[in-house]
Amino acid sequence: MKGFDPKFRDFPDYIISITKEIWEDRGIATLHHYYAPDIVVRSPASVAMGNQDVIAATLATLAEFPDRTLLGEDVIWSGTPEEGMLSSHRLLSTATHLGDGVYGKASGRKLTYRIIADCHAIDNQINDEWLIRDQGAIVRQMGLDPKAYARDLIAREGGPEVCKRPLSPETDRPGPYLGKGNENEWGQRYGETLDRIMKADLGVIPSEYDRACQLQYPGGVTAHGREAADRFWIGLRASFPSATFTIEHRIGRDDPLMPPRAAIRWSLSGKHDGWGDFGPPTGADVYVLGAAHAEFGPWGLRREYVLYDETAIWKQILLKTG
Repeated sequence: MKGFDPKFRDFPDYIISITKEIWEDRGIATLHHYYAPDIVVRSPASVAMGNQDVIAATLATLAEFPDRTLLGEDVIWSGTPEEGMLSSHRLLSTATHLGDGVYGKASGRKLTYRIIADCHAIDNQINDEWLIRDQGAIVRQMGLDPKAYARDLIAREGGPEVCKRPLSPETDRPGPYLGKGNENEWGQRYGETLDRIMKADLGVIPSEYDRACQLQYPGGVTAHGREAADRFWIGLRASFPSATFTIEHRIGRDDPLMPPRAAIRWSLSGKHDGWGDFGPPTGADVYVLGAAHAEFGPWGLRREYVLYDETAIWKQILLKTG
């Protein structure tokens, strides 16, 4: 890969290797090398600007979860080393709550949860990132409710007037990556499926999903079958029926020893104006950043992984309702 250290055999190896080096091998100082000084890191909870903020957040997380592991399940990517590459990295993280921190006093609770991180890299350095952790799974395994956690977080951050604002078009900051992915058929197919679902064309689920599909959804939910997919997507869309659905980035790939697969980064932007997974409508302005991976087999979509941050959604609702 032109511009990258020759110790990395390909782009997925680069992404998986530096993640382990930074977190598990305690190479936090390598962030000065692997991350651009002015990197923009967006998560549903906030926007971090600059490498120093990334290092501070990494140290805080490791103080609270010193045995954290980040197991790379897949890297779905697009681009070239010369022009820059975008990786959608799906991870399964394990950790034990051994230190005091944002989740409260050390509890000794063991966690397992997923993350999807979209990173743009060129010349051996990441300079733009979108990061979604399954906060719903984390707080539930801590014995907390996502809505109650969001309410408590607002109070701990100083109240509604001064607390950190979740990601929205107003709080976002531009980064160097302006790409939209690639035109591979599997990304196109999954993108069209999600677009039809968001337009209430739910008949696409029995036509596109394998009857025995395996589903991984926010809150650490594992489900199977088309009916579970139908319930999940209806529960989300019904909460924000007039919100604008946008496919922000789309990748499809065919790789040796792997099923055809796709990675979609998407958003919902609008009002909380319906009954669904987020309670009675409040009229709150809500921005949902989501990420989804799909794998295809001979009978359609066979595995789906979807993430959004439930606590960031509840925070936006609570800031409206008080």
